[in-house]
Amino acid sequence: MKRLSQYFLRGLMTLLPLGLTIYLLYVLVAWSESFAMQFIRPIVGSFYVPGMGLLLATGMIVLAGFLISRDSAARLLDWVELPFTNTPVVKSVYNSLKSFADYFSPQSRSESPQQVVVLRMPDYPVEMVGLVTRNHMQGLPPGFLPGERVAVYLPMSYMIGGYTLFVPREWVTPINMSVEEAMRSSLIAWMTSRSKANP
Repeated sequence: MKRLSQYFLRGLMTLLPLGLTIYLLYVLVAWSESFAMQFIRPIVGSFYVPGMGLLLATGMIVLAGFLISRDSAARLLDWVELPFTNTPVVKSVYNSLKSFADYFSPQSRSESPQQVVVLRMPDYPVEMVGLVTRNHMQGLPPGFLPGERVAVYLPMSYMIGGYTLFVPREWVTPINMSVEEAMRSSLIAWMTSRSKANP
């Protein structure tokens, strides 16, 4: 009976992530399909091919990215963003989400590649894994401690959030790990290793 329960838990832990991932992808695809079909239904009428709405949604996203790359469209976007960036409460949510999206955007990475580091504080025998999000203190308001310092983001486990510390550059040591791998490992409290353990 004990072995049977072990097999059940092992199978559940194997199939649960797969099932949830497939389900979330299905919900996303179905929502994109129905949302896009609302725009093209007046044009195509009852004619429908599965995936047509998703294809249109993908095209709209690519077109939006192309337009935003133009200076004129970027200025227009600034006008569109005005209500979101000037309304109390709304601006806090919008700016936070926009900053988070900009952090992971390809343009942001090409301009300032992110680095996974180990943070070690003198006289404290602990190590923390974080991301260097700022390599300099230029452009920040006065009041920060002097010296060559970097901003290190420390993600929290099992939730969205973390802490940003401004520390001396010599306190951090780069490690060979991608940002995605570090964030994923932090999310699950580093319970798995980089390579699968032998059975």
